[in-house]
Amino acid sequence: MTSSTSSSTGNEKPRGVLIGLRVIVPNPDEASELYIKGVYGKPFGIKKPGLQKYNDVLELSLFEALYLLENDFITIENADGKKLSVEELRKISLERIPDFQELYDVYRDFRKKGFIVRSGMKFGSDFSLYKTAPGIEHAPYLVGVFKKDSEIDPVELIRAGRLSHSVRKKFIIAVHLGDNVKYAFLEWYKP
Repeated sequence: MTSSTSSSTGNEKPRGVLIGLRVIVPNPDEASELYIKGVYGKPFGIKKPGLQKYNDVLELSLFEALYLLENDFITIENADGKKLSVEELRKISLERIPDFQELYDVYRDFRKKGFIVRSGMKFGSDFSLYKTAPGIEHAPYLVGVFKKDSEIDPVELIRAGRLSHSVRKKFIIAVHLGDNVKYAFLEWYKP
């Protein structure tokens, strides 16, 4: 998806509306385009969507919305209809989500590497990574994000390793160093 991509409804970029911790793309054609071309968001009310056209709105996380806005793929308005800049959306996100910047930097890095990044909450991690798309494959990786100065409890690492192994995924430790991110794999070992 490039910034020159126009929506199927004309030459304008898809429009999203910030509502709480989500950005909603209300136009079904624009919503389908974002989902099909980049697997952004989740078609509303569809548990495991495939890469097909939907006649419904799209929910974007604040991570997805900021990434799309930074890359000029979308416009975002608040509930009053005021267009938000990248910095305004970042500021709102920082106020609403603890450790947003560190999490977002990891999200953006994996997106740039070609992964589809989703919440990993149901697996007890920050993110789950897909090579193609949810509903088409299972996520092969779970990601835990840590700040460079945070203490990592060994019991938490063991728990993450065991959980990821039990759901047949590899666990990636992402350490946010301020200006970049370093990664390490954690695989469960049984002698």
